[in-house]
Amino acid sequence: METQEGVSKQSIRERIWDYMESHDIADFPRPVHHRIPNFKGSYLAGQSIRDLEVFAGTQEVKVDPDKPLEGVRFLALQSKKTLLVPTPRLRTGLFNKITPPPGATKDILRKCATSQGVRNFSVPVGLDSSVLVDLVVVGSVAVSEKGWRIGKGEGYADLEYAMMVSMGAVHEGTPVVTIVHDCQVVDIPEALVEDHDLTVDYILTPTRVITTGCARPKPTGIMWSKVSFEMLTKIPVLRTLREREKRAGKDVTLWDEPGSQQPAPSTVRRPQDRPQAGSRGGSHSPLQGTDTQLAATVYVGNLPYNTRVRELKRALQELGAVPLRLTWQGPQHRAVLHYTDSAAAQQAASLLQGLRLGANALRVSLGQQRDK
Repeated sequence: METQEGVSKQSIRERIWDYMESHDIADFPRPVHHRIPNFKGSYLAGQSIRDLEVFAGTQEVKVDPDKPLEGVRFLALQSKKTLLVPTPRLRTGLFNKITPPPGATKDILRKCATSQGVRNFSVPVGLDSSVLVDLVVVGSVAVSEKGWRIGKGEGYADLEYAMMVSMGAVHEGTPVVTIVHDCQVVDIPEALVEDHDLTVDYILTPTRVITTGCARPKPTGIMWSKVSFEMLTKIPVLRTLREREKRAGKDVTLWDEPGSQQPAPSTVRRPQDRPQAGSRGGSHSPLQGTDTQLAATVYVGNLPYNTRVRELKRALQELGAVPLRLTWQGPQHRAVLHYTDSAAAQQAASLLQGLRLGANALRVSLGQQRDK
């Protein structure tokens, strides 16, 4: 598959998800949209990791819990390596160590490698544990032969790696491998790659083993200026790491912390510079004055019935149109975006023109021009 200059990360994701479904490449669980997509041949692709010298010499391997990486998790257990799997959405910690029962048969090891097995045959690994990961295996939605990677858009793989750096579990030379279908290997414009994005050193597909030779540095730790208060509330281990780095004298100011002068996070860099719509710092309290509120309001309608608020927020971040406040009206398939002033609202409405979520083209209007 080829991509064109000027596209966004989300458009690349949508194109690959659509392609995999329409060409019957996708495998359970389906549909693959909004997931790290599983594909027919994922187990075969994962088996070729045995031929990599970086796998043969490892003792501790961190493998993401995504379905297409199940074969790699099984192979790591079968090779008697220490297998670490991130906890789902990092809610209860960073890693779980998979511990098969004594004398586990091949069938039991296969079960241990599944998502259910990760839950049933694992123990948590604390931040103070002595962990030194020799190899990192991540899922991807898209990846380029240069080693640039796009995930499903929630940023967990990037954050997990940054957290591992913070706790000393990985270093600059720790290799990163991804397992994808050949159709997921595409050209990714360099303008989309940001400092917090994790790059990969090896790409395994059902037909190829690609050594990227990627020279772009991997994240050197947690970029707190791209972390929000919402993320801290959802990820307790992130709060712990922040306290540690704060005590160590590091700048741990969050992007939405009151008084912060940090630029807002964005998962997209445009080839051309675009001014940001609305202020990202300061208070998130409602704007003062009814006339001001209406003038600084953008209505977004025709949202797909199954859209979640975080999906819209992610799209707003990518376009540089994050509001001061968002009012979610899911049952009406609509959201109300509040900006600092009418100019910011007009700019945001312009940026949002043509935005699609799933199969729906969104309807965007200013002020009181509500969607019917």
